[in-house]
Amino acid sequence: MMKKDEAKTPKGENLIGKVLNTAGLVEYQKGAVVSRQIINKPVGTVTVFAFDKGEGLSEHTAPFDALVQILDGEAEVTISGKPKKLVAGEMIIMPAGQSHSLKAPARFKMALVMIRS
Repeated sequence: MMKKDEAKTPKGENLIGKVLNTAGLVEYQKGAVVSRQIINKPVGTVTVFAFDKGEGLSEHTAPFDALVQILDGEAEVTISGKPKKLVAGEMIIMPAGQSHSLKAPARFKMALVMIRS
């Protein structure tokens, strides 16, 4: 029996130990932000997102550092009022306690890794 927090496919298949195409774990949807949590543990999470062009996440803060890696397309990540353009293959660490937001000038996919401290 699988534990509640194990990574699973939509059909319930366990993802642990599988080779995965990270960008292929979520699909773009018109006018939407789609997310899929891959790991959910008390010490942190890994979530994959697909943002349609023009979508984003509004400015907010988090109590711990968060790593964003762009998997496809390009994103604008703003940290403490300073925008940065990222493209596929690049990543940035958003520091704990600093305001940040994400925008999609073009559609993009990203992996978000948060480790609780």
